[in-house]
Formats: sequence, C-alpha cells, structure tokens
Amino acid sequence: MPSHLRWIVQARRHPSAWLLAVQLLGVLLYPTMEHTPAGRALFGAFGMAVLGLAVWVVRRSPLTIWLALLLAVPAVIFSVAGAVFDQPSLMTTAQVFECLLYFYTACSLTAYMLQDHKVTRDELFAAGATFTLLAWAFAFAYSVCQQWYPGSFVAASEGSFRSWMELLYLSFSLLSGVGLSDVVPVHPQARALVMLEQFSGVMYVALVVSRLVGLTIHKASKD
Repeated sequence: MPSHLRWIVQARRHPSAWLLAVQLLGVLLYPTMEHTPAGRALFGAFGMAVLGLAVWVVRRSPLTIWLALLLAVPAVIFSVAGAVFDQPSLMTTAQVFECLLYFYTACSLTAYMLQDHKVTRDELFAAGATFTLLAWAFAFAYSVCQQWYPGSFVAASEGSFRSWMELLYLSFSLLSGVGLSDVVPVHPQARALVMLEQFSGVMYVALVVSRLVGLTIHKASKD
C-alpha cells in the first residue's frame, strides 16, 4: 500500500487522536486569538473545525450521528450570524448548542470505550479526547452562565466578564481536581455548574480512567 494511503487509513482509524490534538493545539493558540478582529475570526473558524471533528468522532461510537448534526448545524449558523451581525445573543445561542454537542460527544466516546472488555489505541486517544471535550463543554456552560448572569465569576483581572481562556483554565482546573485557578464563581448558578464539573471529574477518573488502567494491567498480566 502506498505511504499516503497508509497514512489516510491510520487517520481514519484514530479520529479521537485528531480531536484531542486539535483541542490541545487550541489551548496554545487561543491566547493569541482573543484580542484582535482577525484572531476572533480565526477563533470562529477553529471552533467550526472542532465541531466537524466532534461529529466525525461520534460516527465511531454506538450512538447515532443525527443528534450530533442537529446540534452542530445550528451552532455553526448562530455563530456565523452572531459574528456577521455583531449580536452577542446569537453567539450565546451558538455556545449553548456547542456545549450540548460537546457533552453529547463526550457521552458518545464514553459509551465507545465501555462497549467491550479490551483496550485499543484509539480508546486511549478517546480517553484524552473525552477529558478535553468535557473541559470545553463546561467552559461553554460558564460562558453562557455569565452572559445570562453578569458577574457570575470574579478574578484578579478587571471587568464583570471573564475571557474564554480564563473560563477554559477554570474548567481544566476543576475537571482535573487540582483547583489551581484565580477565577472564582460567586453567583449561585455558576457555583452549581462548578459542582457539576467537580462531580464529573471524579466520576470520569473513577469509571473511565480506572477501567482502562485495569484492563491494560489485566492484559499485560495475561501476556
């Protein structure tokens, strides 16, 4: 098989790896995208690429793709309309759909990892991708929360609205359990979301990560 065809086959076998890589790349690129018009346009394009990868990943799971498309298409439409017409309410609506899509994709990948009793390389990539999907989903939830309830989060920086990177940083800190964040939820709704993410992080480690580790050790002991 030609090398380029072999590369395509490998890429199709590990869609979770692509999703994980793109999201981790976004962590490095987002700080340079937030503060200029061109950067915000690139931010929107990058978000659409992640949405496309999320839909692609869902196709590899036991769950169906139709719901993912029902969430992804409105997210793109409202995101583009919000950018064109400069309407924050449209962008907030887009973030609601993105949040729901990321949660749905995370559930889809979790079902994919739990469907059998063996650990594949793609499932290991899926474990990482699921973590980042949950972090992104809660970051979108926090962004929507502060649009609906201004002043939901306070930080060392000025202003009643936290930037995307601040909210994503808070989300990763809470989901990983390290709690290293200078962003503090003060509104009751924001604190409720934070508690849900803390619970999700604990359950993710308890149910998904521990299972993958256990199956890997069991396979190694049999070999």
